[in-house]
Amino acid sequence: MADRTTLADWLAANTDDSDLGVALAQTLGALGEAAARIGHLTRTGPLLPHPDDPLSIRTAIDGQANAILIDTARSAPVAHYASEDLDDVVIMDDGAPLALAVDPLDGASSIDGNASTGTIFSLFPRAESPEASFLRPGDEQIAAGYVMHGPATLLVLTLGAGTSVFTLDPDSAAFILTQTALTTPEDAAAYAINAANYRHWDAPVRAYIDDCVEGAAGPRGKEFKMRWVASLVAETHRILTLGGVFLYPRDDRPGHEAGTLRHVFDVAPIAFVTEQAGGGAIDGTGRVLERVPRGLHARAPLVFGSREKVRRVQRYHTDPESFSSAAPLFGTRGLFRA
Repeated sequence: MADRTTLADWLAANTDDSDLGVALAQTLGALGEAAARIGHLTRTGPLLPHPDDPLSIRTAIDGQANAILIDTARSAPVAHYASEDLDDVVIMDDGAPLALAVDPLDGASSIDGNASTGTIFSLFPRAESPEASFLRPGDEQIAAGYVMHGPATLLVLTLGAGTSVFTLDPDSAAFILTQTALTTPEDAAAYAINAANYRHWDAPVRAYIDDCVEGAAGPRGKEFKMRWVASLVAETHRILTLGGVFLYPRDDRPGHEAGTLRHVFDVAPIAFVTEQAGGGAIDGTGRVLERVPRGLHARAPLVFGSREKVRRVQRYHTDPESFSSAAPLFGTRGLFRA
């Protein structure tokens, strides 16, 4: 249809003609083109020549996705490029105004099962040093989003004034605006968590999940559904469109004491997109976007989703006595225990 709004049209209407605004539109347009290339790569990856080893396919696709994004950053007004797949920040054009952080292929471990994968990205105004461009509060992001490669290839994007959804038209290779002002529903009775780690969680997380598992017979007085895809992009899109709450808390496993997800590459951009869709995002006790990562690859807890559900999880952490059954919740009770 001739009247369809493309990503390029939308960016022209939602960015200004300042140097930063022009750079932002150019970079996001280039990321859209990169997303289409990565989507093609994920669809055709198993057809690439490779040893008879599923891990080799996954590694090859992940590596090529990162290479596509590096090329994209080099062609865009990006000063500093950080990737979950690289140890250090890469200096591109040090005089450019933007810093770009990416998780090139989230959910890569799900490729073997033909499950949804995606790319997560965020943009900051560049800072004086490469590290300072990224070690800052998430509130300083000027754009963030994710691309989801599923039955359709979707680009979900915020510039800090709401969250919009674009769908890749395979005929024109253009992203078309398909939803403005994405709003996370409040009434879904669903949660997403990796229950295999139950024994390692802190007491407030176990208490919250125990209450959900008890369903209508428990203190929540209603039934809940649990979902777990093991792809952050897929989990995010389900939560933002259908409602519910996602929890990836810290736990006492070695290496997970501070959390599992990468703060710069996963936690901050997903939190920004979520808040702009009307949801909430915390690390358990406070807003994720107010936190400053301790290092480029530092990990952090993340709880996000429907705003009131996130607030409830926060109260389990900060005010457990507000729940009438607080004592048994934090004692021996627990439906996952033998």
